[in-house]
Amino acid sequence: MKELITNYIINEIHGGDPDLEIAPEDDLLGSGLLGSMEMMRLVEHLEQTYNFRVAPQDMAIENFMTIEAMTNYVTRVTA
Repeated sequence: MKELITNYIINEIHGGDPDLEIAPEDDLLGSGLLGSMEMMRLVEHLEQTYNFRVAPQDMAIENFMTIEAMTNYVTRVTA
């Protein structure tokens, strides 16, 4: 799942930038890798790919700040 999320960010949001490297623990918002609109695209992608809906109370930065956090969140809500 981590690799799929990373590939989506690199290919769909950053146009396949070959020099872009993202570690699972990188702060995606704080580093500027994702803005709010890109984050919403990514959340929509996760919902469609893993067939779930993010509950309003789960729309917290802690669940989406890093690829690691997203992976943990999606695993938890789809279990």
